[in-house]
Amino acid sequence: MANIVAIVGRPNVGKSTLFNRLTGQRHAIVDEVSGVTRDRLYGKSVWNGVEFSVVDTGGYAINSDDIFEESIRDQVTIAIEEADILLFLVDVTTGLTDYDEMLAEVIRRSNKPAFVVVNKVDTGERLPEAAYFYSLGFKELFTISSINGFGTGELMDAVVAALPEKEAGAIEEEQLPRFTIVGRPNAGKSSLLNALTGEERNIVTDIPGTTRDSIHTLYNKFGHRFLLVDTAGIRKKARVKEDLEFYSVMRAIRSIENSDVCILMVDATRGFEGQDQKIFGLVERNRKGIVVVVNKWDLIEKDSNSTKKFEAAIREQTAPYTDYPIIFTSVTNKQRIFKVVEEAMRVYENKTRKIPTSKLNEYFLPLIDATPPPATKGKYIKIKYISQLPTQPPSFAFFCNLPQYVKDPYKRFLENKLREKWDLSGVPVNIFMRKK
Repeated sequence: MANIVAIVGRPNVGKSTLFNRLTGQRHAIVDEVSGVTRDRLYGKSVWNGVEFSVVDTGGYAINSDDIFEESIRDQVTIAIEEADILLFLVDVTTGLTDYDEMLAEVIRRSNKPAFVVVNKVDTGERLPEAAYFYSLGFKELFTISSINGFGTGELMDAVVAALPEKEAGAIEEEQLPRFTIVGRPNAGKSSLLNALTGEERNIVTDIPGTTRDSIHTLYNKFGHRFLLVDTAGIRKKARVKEDLEFYSVMRAIRSIENSDVCILMVDATRGFEGQDQKIFGLVERNRKGIVVVVNKWDLIEKDSNSTKKFEAAIREQTAPYTDYPIIFTSVTNKQRIFKVVEEAMRVYENKTRKIPTSKLNEYFLPLIDATPPPATKGKYIKIKYISQLPTQPPSFAFFCNLPQYVKDPYKRFLENKLREKWDLSGVPVNIFMRKK
């Protein structure tokens, strides 16, 4: 990932508000509660035709009441190491604090270009107070109000001027496959992302709701290149008590809508419960590719038929849609985690598969002649031509004389025959009847 700008600072100085301002979207959750942002959150910003990545981080603190404090500090440190430029955000309303001075020392040791950004300068009366932050020892200082955009233009001019030139031939992230990890809380979503990337990118604890934002990570290993998105756990509405968790769940749902393939994490110790089925249905309704990953399989007492029984139970609850891969893993032991990547890539290829019109007609027309649609009200239906539509997921138009009389059971018959002939595992298929 080229050209990274990281926003760092102590808690509640307005980092997520500035992140949203720079990316032009409300990707980061903003709340008056301290410690809302925990993991690194990535977004895109464009200024004067120059594109760069922006990273939001958790608040840097020591000896605070936040039980995630140490993990958040580690995340901030990693973000500083990754970044090309650091925006050191401070709060003019509270003045210079010990946390600011501690973080300033960490930034100086990194030897990265850094700008002190004094936030919440909403009025001209606060401008003189911003001068106190020159005592941190940095040459560049900017005064802004991230909530209304004051001063951010001058800041972005300086950032763009200081950015290293973009590497030639870089692949735009928007063109990459997007795989989203979804599931209930504590199913192992963040652990899977950390295991695949080989670093502690996301904070992992036994506490449900640790992940709040949808975290984007660029995966580029073993010949595979894609965006991997970790999301907050999706619980039943009745169990969502906090406003923050509500926004986190909504962000997870939005990530499903923007994904190509969803990796549904299931906790083997709890089984495929009703909430898993609802998340599966949400993915299917959005017509996304799906890979089901049964995690914590090492904690289950097994016999020779355990895998088949568990798999059959899952497919029974998702019927009639049963053509998708199911992988049994132990993320903590790194068992079969790369099989997840391989299957997700296969599902993505299936989702983008193009079948020649000649092959479709050669296969289906004799089949339909042998097994025509049932007659309705004395009307006989004749299907004369089949073609694939230029959309995702794979959609197929069957041209016939009376499309309104073709019922869903026959459409499912055609879909099953389509899947028997071509590999469309993990991909919803649309069957349309069109007037010839």
